[in-house]
Amino acid sequence: MANPMYEVHANDASEASVTQFNIDRAHPGRWTISFNNPPINMFVPSTIVELGALMTDIEADPSVKVVMFESANPDFFVAHLDVAKAAERPEVLGLWREFVLHLSSTSVVSVAKIRGRTRGIGNEFVLACDMRFASRQTALFGNPEVGVGLVPGGGAMEWLPRLVGRSRALEIVLSGDDFDADIAERYGWINRALDDDGLDSFVETLVRRLASFDHETLAAAKAQVNRFGTPTATELQSSIDLFFPLLALPGAQARRAKVRDMGYGVRSDFELNFGRYLPSLGRADDDATGQER
Repeated sequence: MANPMYEVHANDASEASVTQFNIDRAHPGRWTISFNNPPINMFVPSTIVELGALMTDIEADPSVKVVMFESANPDFFVAHLDVAKAAERPEVLGLWREFVLHLSSTSVVSVAKIRGRTRGIGNEFVLACDMRFASRQTALFGNPEVGVGLVPGGGAMEWLPRLVGRSRALEIVLSGDDFDADIAERYGWINRALDDDGLDSFVETLVRRLASFDHETLAAAKAQVNRFGTPTATELQSSIDLFFPLLALPGAQARRAKVRDMGYGVRSDFELNFGRYLPSLGRADDDATGQER
């Protein structure tokens, strides 16, 4: 059944169609979905709308048992949310909440194959997938929001404590830093880190294996496991409710102004190494104090 939250912009054909995701339906029982939004795979409001439409399409095909998500960009799985564009369309975080809940609860099994940077809402996207496998050489994960005066509003604060525990979740969220695939594996953030030259074959073998099983059995097993460890709509909404009020604070606005001058939203050293740059933003009142301590 289609979710009414996804129909908010159904009359806008440019947003209702799926243009940022390339879909391979060639193999029975499984879809491969590649995210492609150049130059660095930013999430914009239309991305979230398209994901809702994509979820509806997946569930409309009774033959689909497994979906595998990957990126067309080797350096960026998902860069992060375009905050300015999201602020113009605040309702999209409600759409995002519905998508996350739908993806985690659907009978279709979801697998993320991750290369490149996976930050902010990108990390929250892979957290909502059922399984995550990452390139040891190229994958980086992080939620940098605190460093720009915000909090993660798309599910990181709900998923991470369940997966990695309270203290590690605090390390990830409060530091805003980048974490490589080996640490992510050690923390339980992802299922496995694999050498890049073996990632494709490992995930292909797993997805093919899953697709060989009965849909009803896969769905029943997933539903039973979901009794433990998935966030509720109320929990996810509580973080969304923090996001936009913090965005309006002077400190957050000052930090975001600095970020905009560093190569935000384009392929740049800043976007490649977001976590490393955050401490250089300094305290929000540094502009007024001449960076005195």
